Amino acid sequence: MNYWLKCLYLALSVNVTLAADYQTDILPIFTKHCIECHGPEKQKSDLRLDLRSAAMKGGSEGVVILPGKPEESPLLNYVTLPQDHEKRMPPKGEGLSAEEVQHLREWITGGAPWPEEHAGVDERLKHWSWQPLMKIEAPETEGNPIDYFIRQKLQTQFNKQVEMSPKADRNTLIRRLSFDLHGLPPTPEAVDSFQNDPDLDAYSKLVDKMLASPHYGERYARHWLDIAHYADTHGFERDKRRNTAWRYRDYVIAAFNENKPYDQFLREQIAGDVIHPDSEAATVATGFLAAGPWDFVGQVETPSPELRRASRVLDLDDMTTQVMTSTMAMSVNCARCHDHKLDPISQAEYYRLTAVFAGVKRDERITNVALQKTYEEKKATLAARRSQLTHEVASLEGTGLDLADVVGGGNGYGTGVHGNGIDPRSGAVQTQKSGDLNKVVPNQYTKTKFPYIDGVLVADGGGGKESIPVSSTGITITGIPTTSRKAWDHIRNGPVGSQHSPELGGIDFTKDGHTLLGIHANSGITFDLAAIRKEGGHEAMRFTTNVGYFGAGGGNRADVWIYIDGLSVSAFKHLKREDGLKPIDIPLPETARFLTLLATDGENGYGSDQIGFGDPKLKAESPRELTEADRIKLTKLRAEAQQLDREIATLGPPPKFFGIVASDKMPDVRLMRRGEPEAETGDPLAPGALSLLAGLNPELAPKEAPEGARRRALAEWITHADNPLTARVIVNRLWHWHFGQGIVTTPSDFGLGGDRPSHPELLDWLAGELIRKKWSLREIHRLILTSDTWRQISTYTENHPGVSIDAGNRYLWRQNPRRIEAEVVRDAVLFVSGKLNHQRGGPGFEDFKYTEAYAPVYDYIVADKPELWRRSIYRYIVRTTPDVFMTTLDCPDPANLTPKRMTTTTPLQSLALFNNEFMLKQAGYLADRLTKESGPDLAKQVQKAFFHCFGREPSAEESRFATEFIQTQGLSALCRSLFNANEFVYID
Repeated sequence: MNYWLKCLYLALSVNVTLAADYQTDILPIFTKHCIECHGPEKQKSDLRLDLRSAAMKGGSEGVVILPGKPEESPLLNYVTLPQDHEKRMPPKGEGLSAEEVQHLREWITGGAPWPEEHAGVDERLKHWSWQPLMKIEAPETEGNPIDYFIRQKLQTQFNKQVEMSPKADRNTLIRRLSFDLHGLPPTPEAVDSFQNDPDLDAYSKLVDKMLASPHYGERYARHWLDIAHYADTHGFERDKRRNTAWRYRDYVIAAFNENKPYDQFLREQIAGDVIHPDSEAATVATGFLAAGPWDFVGQVETPSPELRRASRVLDLDDMTTQVMTSTMAMSVNCARCHDHKLDPISQAEYYRLTAVFAGVKRDERITNVALQKTYEEKKATLAARRSQLTHEVASLEGTGLDLADVVGGGNGYGTGVHGNGIDPRSGAVQTQKSGDLNKVVPNQYTKTKFPYIDGVLVADGGGGKESIPVSSTGITITGIPTTSRKAWDHIRNGPVGSQHSPELGGIDFTKDGHTLLGIHANSGITFDLAAIRKEGGHEAMRFTTNVGYFGAGGGNRADVWIYIDGLSVSAFKHLKREDGLKPIDIPLPETARFLTLLATDGENGYGSDQIGFGDPKLKAESPRELTEADRIKLTKLRAEAQQLDREIATLGPPPKFFGIVASDKMPDVRLMRRGEPEAETGDPLAPGALSLLAGLNPELAPKEAPEGARRRALAEWITHADNPLTARVIVNRLWHWHFGQGIVTTPSDFGLGGDRPSHPELLDWLAGELIRKKWSLREIHRLILTSDTWRQISTYTENHPGVSIDAGNRYLWRQNPRRIEAEVVRDAVLFVSGKLNHQRGGPGFEDFKYTEAYAPVYDYIVADKPELWRRSIYRYIVRTTPDVFMTTLDCPDPANLTPKRMTTTTPLQSLALFNNEFMLKQAGYLADRLTKESGPDLAKQVQKAFFHCFGREPSAEESRFATEFIQTQGLSALCRSLFNANEFVYID
């Protein structure tokens, strides 16, 4: 069809799509206007238009050609912009003619077809790591196959100039093995037993024994948690607690100790709740997806939809990056804003991966429905009886009903939850601290569902003229000043959010049995005295408390009002911190129905207006005298209460964990230009994987697929038999953990930006062996640990040829000496001093003082009691406030994925090991242990000290120097010095 006939069709507006020919119509346009800047020599904005494979991926501005959608294709927009527009293409000259623009429109409308000769071959797809595993047969030689590969490489690489080093002695091997598999030094008894074992298979049996120990799981779980960037708090500015995150940590420990097949281990962490919905362990495994940091403010608290979208994009990026980096060592997050600069991963592929997780969010969830139901039923039965007992005991003792405990959801006798509160707008229970409350409706009284609390409100007196309801029966009050009509946080059992201090008048109302009912202006609460009397049996009562201004000093002030049935019985105008505590003792006659406590802002704004009612009690007017029968009854009640406490403690924490929950609706995921959530483009994307693995189909599920099906499909794709990366990556990680560096030295980057393997045949043979051994990591451990390669000495002479040829020991002509990690240093010190607490599992120990606030405060304390002497794997890990001692020893930041621990040598490390209070205490405990084991004999003390710390006897010279040192400086000083020795923190 000639040009004029085409124009005739267009002029007559005939509704026919005319497909332009690429060779005759499109290629000339690209050649004339585009290839100079977007061709083989130059790719401005990372866009190349001479090859289909490159053009369809787009550039840094995103995809520019959307086949079948000309009006949505940015390329067409760029070439039709006005000549002076900054984004008009080409930037110089007259630009495309109307005919050329029409050709482009027709071509894109027709699906943008390209002939095969212009398709292009992406050379990056030939990268070694994306090829199928090489089929390498085990060498037909005696001994461990690993040694064959290592020796062959040394011979070919260095022309037989470098050979493997001799085997280390038994003393060195057991110490190396113990730290490697357990993260602990061997006991002197174990060292002695191994050294004197005549069995030729003694070493192999020792390997098997150590692999079977529960310490193995505790050691290797720490390696995996580094990759998962696990912690027990959210991170970001609020850094709120995750008190149930530990269940995922315990799952990882158990998985290693059970020798769970690695492919199953991965599938459970990505989609265990879908694959095995009735399995508690498989459900808890998905805590992996939620283990990283989470912006609570950006995803929950902010009123800005834009900030929420931005935070959600980062959340999905974290999940996607963690899964793909940990399992396949692919840096997919580099494609969030544009096509990957190095690897053949398009921006569209990145967003298809995020679509896998688009239907989940992080939150606490139950581990198993049946377990949760059973747990709640048991706890409710026990708690009901415990509450009844508490009430009976308190009634006999006359201690009084605590209104702060009632606010915390309790019965007034200690069953309430400290920190819990009531929303003054709705009467709803609030477990989390809040800030400025929105949508406040002043003088709206809301009845609550609490048995002893009638209702709540936020007050504004309108200059004393407003009638403010303070009961569900319609009782009102007047005479209240004008307020700011605002409220902050909630009415609390304890301090309110961001409270200046819980201390006033020399009393800290969070300690020593004290309680505090916290109210921030302008909130109020009314208690139902009739309901309390009905339950407690008291007719006439008294209300006693000490009220005060718990905000900051200076000009800050607030008003306090107390009413009985709407009648004012006590008031404090312009109460300040400097006024201290005001004692209150108010009689409550039998006819009194409601007690109202109200705080207003002192007519100067509500900032810092934290009012506290200290030890707020309702007591009987005339306490009864105990009879002998009463005392006998009290003894029985207390005994039963103690038994119930034991039964409740045995139940343990509820079956909940911090993981992922499904969204109510599956959100659409679109490509985002430059990664901007406000710049979405194109149609919703179906979940998909990467196309760079030729043997695997990247199509995971249709766009309509539910979220569970998406995760399951990705889990199966990652662990598919034809995926070469998954097995390669994990055996390389094991190699890295055993030798200090991997066969590939970039364990989380197998792409073009990463390293190439030093021993590619060995890597693929190990990966194949893992699959042949049914994905048993323990089998690979055993292979590595029983090899001559691993058992080599690490020492060498200066004239050894390997020093000049392979100084970095990449080809393993010797073993690598390694410094033990921060956690291992801490655990080894406790182990040697005899103070290590071997309690396993459960909530982590907290070596800090926790203060609830808008941004919680974590103040670290000296770990000097048994519950803080557990292994470091069980430490409660805080993201934004790390332990300084651990950080000094290179403990990584849990906000980041850590495939490879950093090892530094700084003066601060020496100072910390020598002067930290924890180290000083443990040195003293080791001295005590040595004295008990050896008595006053200094030589024996020195011998024992060296055996505990180094796993060997001291030399004659060392013994002489150490004995003299004890005589002048003391045994504790010697222990302190041994903890600081290189031999203690390094393994050969």
